[in-house]
Amino acid sequence: MSDHITIRKAPGKWSVRSGGAILGESSNALELSEGDLPPVIYFPRADIAMAFLDRSDKTTHCPHKGDASYYSIVNRSSVTKDAVWSYEDPLPAMERIKGHLAFVLSDSVKVEQI
Repeated sequence: MSDHITIRKAPGKWSVRSGGAILGESSNALELSEGDLPPVIYFPRADIAMAFLDRSDKTTHCPHKGDASYYSIVNRSSVTKDAVWSYEDPLPAMERIKGHLAFVLSDSVKVEQI
């Protein structure tokens, strides 16, 4: 694992909301810490209502984690473009985040410990 990235089980139960809808709740979320950046909560895909997510064309590359795919959140009142990312085939050292989703925090997307 890259020496500046740590992954651990996130303590407690976590939720993610967008546009008033609860997209998911999980007691099996992971917390990824990378250098001086704020920790990021990664939700197991099985704990997220995938019907709200629409795959986008955006991709990015991280030299430590690999290639990320993006999704937009689509609900009745809005579309939040490229608000979710996933390392679907991460580098071997980051295998723990495979099958997980992380969310871009904004006024319309909230990740909270409950």
